[in-house]
Amino acid sequence: MKESKRPVAQRMVKLRLCPTARQEAALADQGHAARTLWNLLHEWYTLYAPNRWPSLKEADDAIRQARREIGWLSVLPAQACQQVLKQYAQAWRNFWNGSHGRPDFHARVRTRLSVDAPQASALKIGRLNHKWGEANLALIGRVRFRYSRELPGLGRRAPEGRITGARLVREVNGWHIVFRCEFHRAPAAPGSHHGPGVGIDRGVAVPLATSDPDQPYLRHGPWLHPKEAERLRRLERRAARQQRSARRGQPTSRRLQHTRDRISEPRNREKRRRADWQHKVTTMLAARYGLIGIERLKVSAMTASARGSAKQPGKGVAQKAGLNRAIQREGWSCLLRMLEYKSREHGGAVVQVPAFNTSLRCSACGKADARNRKSQAVFACTNPECRYGPVNADVNSAYNIKTDAIRAASWPRGLASLAALGSRVDGRSVAAWRKRRPRRWLRPNRQPNRSGTA
Repeated sequence: MKESKRPVAQRMVKLRLCPTARQEAALADQGHAARTLWNLLHEWYTLYAPNRWPSLKEADDAIRQARREIGWLSVLPAQACQQVLKQYAQAWRNFWNGSHGRPDFHARVRTRLSVDAPQASALKIGRLNHKWGEANLALIGRVRFRYSRELPGLGRRAPEGRITGARLVREVNGWHIVFRCEFHRAPAAPGSHHGPGVGIDRGVAVPLATSDPDQPYLRHGPWLHPKEAERLRRLERRAARQQRSARRGQPTSRRLQHTRDRISEPRNREKRRRADWQHKVTTMLAARYGLIGIERLKVSAMTASARGSAKQPGKGVAQKAGLNRAIQREGWSCLLRMLEYKSREHGGAVVQVPAFNTSLRCSACGKADARNRKSQAVFACTNPECRYGPVNADVNSAYNIKTDAIRAASWPRGLASLAALGSRVDGRSVAAWRKRRPRRWLRPNRQPNRSGTA
């Protein structure tokens, strides 16, 4: 009898690579060779073969011939060259599917260098001690990496699983090796998480407001310390002055490029601190709550510029630019992606609800009125029969998001689930929602009335 396949959870494990000076120079040469190979493929496919694109076999044969004749391309391993071709073909498939933009050339300045090592057997990963590991890189040799996280299949205490490949990535703080891992563990069944429901409202002044009365706010400190932020402002002003003095059409000066390199250091530090906080808070939310409601926001439209056009210039452009930077600094889209896959692992669910009137609707009586918002941070219901408040406006929105998510996820058992998981504010909330007629978006299984009668 054939054995069934073991359940697999695919994850990426990123570890710090510690190459020598000679190895680091060789890695940089391979990264630039991979970037240039991408550009050559894009030029071949778009400029020289617009009517009939070459097949993958023809492109692979051309790459093999080029590696024998071109010296700088021979520094890139054959497996890495094939991986560049696969990534380029996948980029076009993603463009045709509508999930990504059109592939373009990779610039030397803006592109992050990366080299693929698709075969795990060629890596020959070994663990030296509890702090250091070692891997074999093609055409480079044995390179050490910082063993800060457990890799599957290495050692007695390591989790069960295997490593399927790796990618070498250069960032501002050095080179990293990203292992593609398969962990052998049974995934949680959908809906198996029996934790309570919660609503989450994303904001700028308050990063995350929840409907949990025990923990209504999830805050973080500034991503950069005051001295770091002041240094970043000075560098950005210097880069702006150097950019204004540069002549149009001329290559970027070395001074401007050096300033941009110094700007990337605090920016990268800010990115790492934000990712660390987001991973911690999303892990806590996914483990504690079985149903997480969150607003469906189009962040790209919210952070669009307000400059307008020459005929109709916008108003409050500087204020809107500051708000856009504050929203982008919070990383709302990345937070949502982390919540979705971590809740799925724990057997929970993330339900996105429309953001219409969640900040103006009273969570006790359900009445939506613009006068309920006394200020940006204070909510007080103007209904004479309710008079709920004053409370924090973000917390009130979180209660509304929680109720909408429960009704959308468990219709027609929404009211029963709401009573079981706890009302939004007090006992009045369940009774108020029983009197309201649900909207159409809350009833996904409703069939349209074709008879023409009510």
